Amino acid sequence: RKNTKRVPSFRKLLRTSQIKLDNKLKNKQYKQKSAAKKHRKEQKKLREAVRDAISRKPFPLEESKKKQVARKWEEKEEEEALPLDMMDEDDLKLMEDLAQKASFLTRDLSSNEPVHIKKRKHESVIEKYEKVPRRLQTEPEKELIHLLPIKDKSGIIPQAVEKPALNVAHDEEEETEDMEEAEDFNEEPLPILTPEEMAAQRRQKLQERKMHIAALASAILSEPDSNIKKLKELRAMLMEQDPNVAVIVRKLVMVSLMEIFKDIAPSYKIRPLTEAEKATKVKKETQKLREFEEGLVSQYKFYLENLEQTIKDWKQRKLKKSNVISLKAYKGLAEVAVKCLCELLVALPHFNFHNNIIVLIVPLMNDPSKMISELCVEAVKKLFKQDKLGYASLGVVKVISGLVRGRNYDVRPEVLKVFLHLRIKEVELQKDSEDIAPKKKFMTYKEKRKSLSRMQRKWRKAEEKLERELLEAEASESKEKKLKLHTETLNIVFVTYFRILKKAQKSPLLPAVLEGLAKFAHLINVEFFDDLLIVLHSLIASGDLSYRESLHCILSAFHILSGQGDVLNIDPMKFYTHLYKTLFSLHAGGTNEDIGIVLQCLDVMFAKRRKQVSQQRALAFLKRLSILALHVLPNSSVGILATNRLFMQTFPKMDLLLDNESQGSGVYLPELDEPEHCNAQNTALWELHLLQRHYHPTVQKFASHLIVGAPTEGSGALSLDLSQRSATELFETYCMKGMTFNPPVASSVTPRRKDTVSKMDSFVDEELNKQLQQYISETVAHKPLDFAKHLKQPSLA
Repeated sequence: RKNTKRVPSFRKLLRTSQIKLDNKLKNKQYKQKSAAKKHRKEQKKLREAVRDAISRKPFPLEESKKKQVARKWEEKEEEEALPLDMMDEDDLKLMEDLAQKASFLTRDLSSNEPVHIKKRKHESVIEKYEKVPRRLQTEPEKELIHLLPIKDKSGIIPQAVEKPALNVAHDEEEETEDMEEAEDFNEEPLPILTPEEMAAQRRQKLQERKMHIAALASAILSEPDSNIKKLKELRAMLMEQDPNVAVIVRKLVMVSLMEIFKDIAPSYKIRPLTEAEKATKVKKETQKLREFEEGLVSQYKFYLENLEQTIKDWKQRKLKKSNVISLKAYKGLAEVAVKCLCELLVALPHFNFHNNIIVLIVPLMNDPSKMISELCVEAVKKLFKQDKLGYASLGVVKVISGLVRGRNYDVRPEVLKVFLHLRIKEVELQKDSEDIAPKKKFMTYKEKRKSLSRMQRKWRKAEEKLERELLEAEASESKEKKLKLHTETLNIVFVTYFRILKKAQKSPLLPAVLEGLAKFAHLINVEFFDDLLIVLHSLIASGDLSYRESLHCILSAFHILSGQGDVLNIDPMKFYTHLYKTLFSLHAGGTNEDIGIVLQCLDVMFAKRRKQVSQQRALAFLKRLSILALHVLPNSSVGILATNRLFMQTFPKMDLLLDNESQGSGVYLPELDEPEHCNAQNTALWELHLLQRHYHPTVQKFASHLIVGAPTEGSGALSLDLSQRSATELFETYCMKGMTFNPPVASSVTPRRKDTVSKMDSFVDEELNKQLQQYISETVAHKPLDFAKHLKQPSLA
C-alpha cells in the first residue's frame, strides 16, 4: 500500500493558524540547513581521509567492478567541493587512484562491519572498540605488544608496539622493508648539511635575489612607461618566505623601491580621472601616460601600506602566521621602513599621499626608540628648511599640534623644537597684500579704444594673451598666497605655545616654548602683548625656572617690545633687574654655553633700545660684565668685551669708568641688585688691566682696545676681522668645544731644545695618560667635582 500524502483542502487551510504555517516554514528551512551541514561534514571527512591515505600505505579492499563503475560518477560530482587547484600533481594522481575506492576512504579499518552499514544510535565508542578484534586480518603476522588505548575526540586510538627481535638479521629485514615502503611512497629524506654548506647555500640564494632585484629595478628605471607592471613583481618580493634570506631581501626591496619611486615620480600630483575623461577617446600616447600614472599611484599606495604594516607589526609585537621572521628581526625591518618613509617625506613633498606619510612620521618623533625618533625629527627639520611654499610645513604643524594636545602635553621637547626651523621669520603681517604682491592689471576695452589704434589694439591683445599663459604656467606661488600659508602656520604654532603656557607651565616642554616665542615674538599680534608679558614675568618671579629658561623669557619679552610692541607704553625695568641680578650665576663650567643667550639679550635690550636706556643702567651693566669676563672661558670673554665695546660706542660718557676719579656722591655697591642705584659711576674698569695679561691673544687685543676708549680709527682700533663681527659670532668662532684653541697656541721651545723635547714627548704622553685615567677612575667616576659650586660666587675684590 502506497503511503501517499493527501493535499490539504482549501477549507482546512483556512482553519490552519498562522503560527502553524510559520512553524512549518521554519522546519523546512531547518531541514535544508541540516542537509547542507551534513554535506559539508561529509566533504570534510573525505578530505581528512585523503590526508590519512597519503601519510600511510593503503591496503586495497576487494570490491566488485560494478560498484567501482557506479561510484566513478559520484566521485566526479564530489571533486568540485575539494580544493584540488591548491594541490600538487602527485597528490592529484593519488586522489584519482583512491577515488575508485571510496569505501576505503569512509570506512573504519579497525572494524569488520560492512561498508555501508547504518550507524547505530545508542552504541557508545567504548562498546564499539570492545567488539573490534585485536588483530587485523590484512595485517602481516608480527609479534605485537598491545598497550592501553587513547581516547580522543574522534574516538579511541589503539596503541601497539612491535616486540623487539633478538637477532640482527631480523632487524636488517625490517630495515629493508622500511626502505621498500619509503621507495613506494617516493619520500626521499632531506640531506644533512654542514654549517659551511648552509652558509654557502645562503650566499647563493642571496646573490640570486640581489641579481633579480637589480634586473627589475634597472628595467623599471630604463623604461618606466613600459615596465610599470614590474613594480608589482618587485613589491611581491617584500613577502619573501625563505627564512634564511627573508630579512635581508625585504630590506633590500624596501630601499630599492624607495629609490625607484624617488626617480620616476613626476613633479606634480596625479589626480584620479573623472568618468567623463575615462569615456572620451584619446591618443595612444595619452592613454599610455594615463596607464603609467594609474599604475604608479596604485603601486606607491601599496608600498606605503606595506611600510606602515611593518611598523605596526613591530609596535604591536605581532608575528605573521608563517613565522618566517623573528620578532627581533622585525625591529630592523621597522627601522628600514622608517628610513624609507623619512626619505620619501623629504624628497616627494608634492606627490600623492604626502599627508599620509606626515601622519605616520610625526607620532614616531615621540617614539621611545632614540634612533627612530632622531630619524623622524631630522627628516621634519629638513622638510621645514627646504619648504619654500609652505604647504608641507602647514600639514606637519597641524599634526604636531594635534599630537601635543592629544597626548596631554606629554611629549618629548624635541617635537616642539622643530618649530624653530620654520622658514617664516621674514614675514611681515602688517603690510597689505596688494603692496606685497601687486597683481598684473590688463587694460579694459574702453581704455584701449581711447588710447590705442586698431593695429595697436590687435598687438596688445596678442601680448596680453601670451602674458596670461605665462602666468598660468609659472610654477612659483604668488607672495600673497605664501603669506596666507605662513600666517595660518604661525597661528597654529602660537596656539600650541599659549596652551602650554596656560595649562602646562611645569612640563618639560616649557624651555622649547620659550625658545620658540623668543624667535617668533616679533610676529605675534599686538593684542596679546600685555597678557604675554604678564605671563612671562610671573614665570620668572615664580622661581621655578632654570637659568636658561629665565633667559629665554627675557629674550622673548624684549623681542616683543623691540618689534611691533615699541608703540606700547611698557617699562620693562623688571626684566633688566632680573638679568643684572643673575649675571653672576654664569661661570666657566656648565653655564658657559648660556652666555650666547645673554649676548642676544644684551643686544636686544641695549643696542635696539638705546633711547629707552638710562646712562646709569648702562654703566652698571658695563661694570658687571667686565667683572664677569674674568670668570668665564676665552670665547665668552671675547663676546662680553665685544658687547662692552658696543656700550662705549653707543652710549655717551662711558669713558667715566676709565678714570679713577669719582663722579657725584655715593660709593659703588657691587652686591646691590638694582642697576639704577648701585652708583656705578664711582668705580673704574680695573678688570681690563688683568685681561690685558690674559693667555688668549684675542682677549688681550679687546682689553687693550677698551682701555684706550674703544676708538674706531687710529693705533688703538681693532682689525676689520674683529670689529665687523657681532658678539654672538665671536662667541661661536672662538668656542672650545673641540678642545682646540683659536688661534692655535705657538710653541715656546727653543731650537736647541727641540731634539730633547722630541725624545721626551712619548714618555711624557704615556705618563700623563696613566695619571689621567687613574684620576678619572678614582675621583670623577665615583665622586664628580661640583665646579659650579666653587665658581658660583666669584671674588669681587
